[in-house]
Amino acid sequence: GLPYGVYYTEMREKAEILELYKKLGETPLECLHRFKGEHPEYKETKMTYLGRLDPMAEGLLLVLAGNTRDKEKYLELDKTYEFEVLWGFESDTYDVLGKVSEAKFPTKLETRMGGVLKKISTKKIQEYPAYSSRTVSGKSLFMWAREERIEEIDIPTRRTKIFSSEHVHTRYITCREILNEVERRVRLVGGDFRQEKILALWRNALIARPNEMFLVSKFVADVSSGTYIRGLAHEMGKILKTSALAWSIKRTRVGEFKI
Repeated sequence: GLPYGVYYTEMREKAEILELYKKLGETPLECLHRFKGEHPEYKETKMTYLGRLDPMAEGLLLVLAGNTRDKEKYLELDKTYEFEVLWGFESDTYDVLGKVSEAKFPTKLETRMGGVLKKISTKKIQEYPAYSSRTVSGKSLFMWAREERIEEIDIPTRRTKIFSSEHVHTRYITCREILNEVERRVRLVGGDFRQEKILALWRNALIARPNEMFLVSKFVADVSSGTYIRGLAHEMGKILKTSALAWSIKRTRVGEFKI
């Protein structure tokens, strides 16, 4: 006896927003599987995550459970990240889960953090990292990169915005500490991410000078959806005419949702 509209509303599966914490080393899909394993009541529930987080990033992962038809309206939410930049190194992924190039110690960086933030905040266009899931001609960029064919295509860009940014502090870290932490983090990642090749290159770059010191700077930034923080770290190095990569990334806010 219910009107059709009411009946349909009652029978349709409800939507629920879950605020999960994606651990370091996990993919978003692995985070969903872990959650379902820990919460059997969600075992048969349809779920989709609202924005990716790379394996070397951790923090807030929003998940839409049940009725996932409204996914698109959550994908453009602004985000807040805490992240660290390791100066003097760069990799093909712009973070520690990449093939590192030779280290070079940058000088007099401590006094230039305000300037680099000012310059980075004016950039409106960001190039997608070569190791990302964005597709070109039906193939993900990371596949073009793995096949060493990235030079054959034009890497796409997107408009981004940094609403605010802050330099929190800068500290020193030894090569021994860098290597120990890289090995710990890379070992957390499952699947084929070239782990053994990556670790071999890091060892080659660091093992001969265990006590040499490098700088790590911590920042907090509010950014538009789709901003690659590891891409920002790479761009900051270019601005300061040195090498840089994302040492750590933590997402603390998505829209009105916070850790």
